[in-house]
Amino acid sequence: MRDDDDFEDERGFGDEDDSVEAQVWQLLALINPGDEDAALLQFNAYREAVAEGDDDEPAEVVGRVIDWRAGFMVAEDDLRALVQAVDELVARWNLSIDWGGDPDDDDFFDDTDAGTLLGLASDRLAESGYTLWLRETGNDALAGWITLSRDNEAMRELAGALHINLRPGSDFG
Repeated sequence: MRDDDDFEDERGFGDEDDSVEAQVWQLLALINPGDEDAALLQFNAYREAVAEGDDDEPAEVVGRVIDWRAGFMVAEDDLRALVQAVDELVARWNLSIDWGGDPDDDDFFDDTDAGTLLGLASDRLAESGYTLWLRETGNDALAGWITLSRDNEAMRELAGALHINLRPGSDFG
């Protein structure tokens, strides 16, 4: 005989739950592939921010709770920060990006731009089954995350439901 009082009340989010909170959970699960613990920590941070009165769009709140953990936001002209952010994110899966030069060398950034770097990162990630996504920020910042490529359609649908203007990193420009 099972005593249900011995178990925590966990809310499962199924396809039939289309609340913003459920959609945020699904988003965090997609951008933390294979790491439900990280997704749960970020989801709790999201819920806490909303409970404390943060009434920004869900994408903005999510962007803050995932920054440098499962996503990034950097100034468009800060190429060094862009490379560092992407490198930090891909390290979660023991991947690395061959940037075609040494990003630690100041001269590396002289003949490149954000579009070139994002295209390169997108191509390298695609080879390993991942997609780099960019979300519109409304300013001169680049923001995004990485998902498994097999989840591309789910990501597009979820982004639409959450009113997130999202595109693959290879489409930057």
